[in-house]
Amino acid sequence: MVALVEMAGTEITLQHLPAGPWASSAAVRNVMRANRKRDTAPELAVRRRLHALGLRYRVNCRPLPDKRWTADVVFTRARVAVFIDGCFWHGCPAHFSQPRTNTSYWGPKIARNQTRDAQVDAALADAGWAVVRAWEHEPASDVAERVATVVSARRQEALGAR
Repeated sequence: MVALVEMAGTEITLQHLPAGPWASSAAVRNVMRANRKRDTAPELAVRRRLHALGLRYRVNCRPLPDKRWTADVVFTRARVAVFIDGCFWHGCPAHFSQPRTNTSYWGPKIARNQTRDAQVDAALADAGWAVVRAWEHEPASDVAERVATVVSARRQEALGAR
C-alpha cells in the first residue's frame, strides 16, 4: 500500500492508493523509469534526417491544443503530426513479445496504448491533420522520406486551394 501526502494550507491528509502491479522487481522498475518520453534515439535520428532535407518542425508539440497528448514531430502549417512508436509500448507486430512476468498488467496496458493511438489518429484526421506513424525499428532515412512526401503533398494541396 502506498500513501500519497496532500497538503492543503497547513492540513496534511493521507490517501492510500490501491496496491497494483507496478514493477516485478527493482531492476524492472529502474528500466521503466529510465525510458524517455521524448528525444529518444529513433526520434533524434528522424529529426536529423528531416532537418537535413530542409524541413523545419516543432518537437514534442500538441497538434490539438485542447488534447493532452503530444506528437513527436509537428509541421503546423502543413498540419502533419509524426509519431515514432516504440515496438514494446505500442505492440509492434514484428517485434513485440509479451512479457513473461506481470502479464495481467502488460497485456491490457499495450491494448490501451493501441486503442489510444487509434483514437489520436481519428481525432487528428477529423481536425484535418495528416498522421504519420513509424516504428522505432524503421530506418530513419525511410521515415524521413515518408514524412517529407506527406508534408510536400499537404503543402501542394494548400497552394492549390488558394
